[in-house]
Amino acid sequence: MQPTKLDPKPADDLWRARLRQQIHLRHPLVRLAGLIDWAGFEARFGKLYHPQLGRPGVPIRLMVGLCYLEHTFQLSDQEVVERWVENPYWQVFCGFDYLQLKLPIGPSSLVRWRRRIGRDGMELLLQATIAAAIQAEAVKEQSLERVSIDTTVQPKAIAHPLDSRLYHRGREILVCLAKRHGVPLRQSYARLGKRALRLASRYAHARQMKRARREIKRLRPTSGGCSATSGASLRAGPRSRNTSPSRSPGVSDCGRSSAPTGTSSTLCTRPRSPASPLARCAMGR
Repeated sequence: MQPTKLDPKPADDLWRARLRQQIHLRHPLVRLAGLIDWAGFEARFGKLYHPQLGRPGVPIRLMVGLCYLEHTFQLSDQEVVERWVENPYWQVFCGFDYLQLKLPIGPSSLVRWRRRIGRDGMELLLQATIAAAIQAEAVKEQSLERVSIDTTVQPKAIAHPLDSRLYHRGREILVCLAKRHGVPLRQSYARLGKRALRLASRYAHARQMKRARREIKRLRPTSGGCSATSGASLRAGPRSRNTSPSRSPGVSDCGRSSAPTGTSSTLCTRPRSPASPLARCAMGR
């Protein structure tokens, strides 16, 4: 249903004095209240209510004023409603002429009202503040032609280059490149890498540095293993990518002989050339 409207000239109360007779009329909020076009808000937002169904809505000036106060003083919905009862200047700004002793609305009503007006309604609130600033000669129109934003004070999602995160990110990049170029990997270390990264971050936050370093050591061979496996597959050529590597009889994966007991066989297939540090980590050296 259509919201109720505040009486601009309420009748005199014999037992109560008006707020404007008790406050300083040169206060910034009192002066700002005289510059804002409240009738324009009522005409624009009044169309969002059903004319007959439902109970009468809360005055639109009250909702708009609470939104302004919430963003001006950086308060939550709960805080702005509680402080509104304690501050007579806020009540005058929202259009009340007598002191109110009860909460005007519930905090959840502000959430529903913002959903009702949507993005266009919030832009209208911003335009009204700019118009009020120009009318009060606080801002010149030339100053609004160009807006300069200092990005150093804006929050950014910065990921600090920790050892654990670098190892984990390096493994992800190697796995992604191997899949893109069709290089088979024996193991991607996806679950092991995520678990070690999570535990390392928790231990570091709890100042358990020995346990954190232990998890970082577990992350180190994961990137090295992916690098060594992809490098070996690339050196072997495209034929070995499609077929499984052939093994000599009596030779295991590690390169040592698996001959029966009683025979002396010391065959080793490891290259004698010095391996890279990542390959050494993969081979367990």
